[in-house]
Amino acid sequence: MTLPRSLKWIAGVFLATILLAALFISIFGWNWLRGPIERMATEKTGRALAINGELTVKFAWPLPRIRAAAVTFANPGWAREKQMVAADAVEVAIDLPQLLRQNIVFPEVRLERPVVFLEQSTGGRKNWLLDLNQQDEGARIRIDRLMLDQGMLGYDDAGQKTRIRAELSTSDTQSAGAGVTFSAQGQYQGMPLKARGNGGPVLGLRDDSTPYPLKIDATVGHTGVKAGGTITSLLKFSAVDMRVALRGESLAQLFPLLGIAFPDTRDYATEGHLLRSGNTWRYEKFSGRIGDSDIAGTFQIDTGGKRPAMKADLVSNLLDLADLGPLIGARPGSVQAAKQAAPPPAQTAAPTPAQARVLPDLPFKTDRWNSVDAEVTLKAKTIRRAKELPLEDLVTHLSLRDSVLTLDPLNVGVAGGHLNAVISLDGRNDPIQVRAQVRARKILIARLFPTVELSKTSIGQINGEFDLAGKGNSVRRMLASASGKMGLVVAGGEISKLMMEKAGLHLWEILELKMTGDRLVKLRCGVADFGVKDGTMHVNALIFDTEVTTIVGTGSIDLGQEKLDLTLNQKTKYTSPLALRSPIYVRGSFARPDVGVDKGRVAARALGAIALGIVNPLLVLIPLIDAGPGEDSDCGQLVREARALPHAEKNKTKK
Repeated sequence: MTLPRSLKWIAGVFLATILLAALFISIFGWNWLRGPIERMATEKTGRALAINGELTVKFAWPLPRIRAAAVTFANPGWAREKQMVAADAVEVAIDLPQLLRQNIVFPEVRLERPVVFLEQSTGGRKNWLLDLNQQDEGARIRIDRLMLDQGMLGYDDAGQKTRIRAELSTSDTQSAGAGVTFSAQGQYQGMPLKARGNGGPVLGLRDDSTPYPLKIDATVGHTGVKAGGTITSLLKFSAVDMRVALRGESLAQLFPLLGIAFPDTRDYATEGHLLRSGNTWRYEKFSGRIGDSDIAGTFQIDTGGKRPAMKADLVSNLLDLADLGPLIGARPGSVQAAKQAAPPPAQTAAPTPAQARVLPDLPFKTDRWNSVDAEVTLKAKTIRRAKELPLEDLVTHLSLRDSVLTLDPLNVGVAGGHLNAVISLDGRNDPIQVRAQVRARKILIARLFPTVELSKTSIGQINGEFDLAGKGNSVRRMLASASGKMGLVVAGGEISKLMMEKAGLHLWEILELKMTGDRLVKLRCGVADFGVKDGTMHVNALIFDTEVTTIVGTGSIDLGQEKLDLTLNQKTKYTSPLALRSPIYVRGSFARPDVGVDKGRVAARALGAIALGIVNPLLVLIPLIDAGPGEDSDCGQLVREARALPHAEKNKTKK
């Protein structure tokens, strides 16, 4: 078949063009393209591109390769550094099909001895965006894989207080294998940064098919990270599979790094397996410690919603109660410091707030509560605590939704019984609105006061309910504004007779029991009923009734000032030959309560005894004899009488 003359002519022209181009290139080389490329780059970006060395091209479909020596590409005028890129040589593979669609895609880029500076201005401009104003996110070159052969990389972001300088080198030895070794230092979000590590020779910036091996040891501020494993797509982190160890002074210091609010804690260290798939990050099967408490479990974050959603299942075999202090705003050692700083009894000056305060007073940081939604479960098998706090186990579920934090339930074993609580803190308001509902069930008296010698023989159970609402940005301020009710009831049992004789100030019986030994007496009734208003607990009924004596209390407790103002009156049920018959006053602060008697009344009775003794030595004991009511009392009637006492005292005051 003979081709038409027109087609022969077209084929001839095409072949002639190729031959002429090949002849031109063979004579002049590719360097003639340097000028057109430089002018085009300057026209499109407003920044100078200079190719000061040889330019070569290797044709291949669909990825031809271009290599240029001694290349520089300028920064825009607002940047700190003059050049964005300076390299001994640049070699790129160009995706021709994408170029025909007006997309600049470099599947591979190799830089030899590069110096690269990336910078973002406070106004949001980024020097790696190639439009004239450096603000069009679409005006960037897509690089899938990057190879660096020794060089330096810098990154500046004034708005984020970040300035990092990294040095990179290549290795190709039998022991280490081919790869990149790096070290970096500088500042990240205002915190000092140091890092070192190594990775594979080809950085998969956008490569979703090949995991990139990476090992890193970094310190940011007071947080340390050691990690080893693989990351798929270094720019997108489309998949992560790494072993990660974290350490730091407080989990709250992770907020600048992760953008997620964690509570203030003591120093911590953990190690576990970090995985990412899609929008889900999972730190699984980790173990470690927070303070002196061990911690283990699984931690997960889903970033696909309105805000990150956190879910954690945590277990502690040994939970040190001191490690929970920062979670509720307690200052380490605050109670001990207050006790040590309080003035001795001889001083009359009121203690300063720093001396008197024992309730947690550090404010909660609610401004970060809207950074995450959370569902966290914590189970503690054993609790290390002071003897004064007989806690046995802890199970709680924390929920944080739209800045509302709820603990439901908060269950803790106390002295053989349980405290079951539901606590809600609404961080949408300033100050925080808080509601606490607490139930105490089957708490054993003997185990509640393990350090009190006389209580070791006591039996009986305490049950109670608290229902309080208040507002404030710390535990102390919440209690200072609280209103509601608090009630405790002792259900039967027996108690030390010596304890009750001491409470009744029965000197004769105390001496007798010291000589013959203590014994148990029946505990008939125990009630503590408080009405709470604006941070003050007012006694509605405070009764402790036994076979020996009945103690009835009146007064109040100021939660805001942390002051005690209670009076305990004894009603002896039998005649005591030697008793002081004085109310017991409980005064002072929470940090240093002061328990005493009415010295004037005791002195008057003592003077009366002395006067009678002058008349007749046998009459000396008459003022010290407490005849008592002579009969047992009804518990219900005692409660009614006790509740009537505050009203009667108010009426006397008015008159």
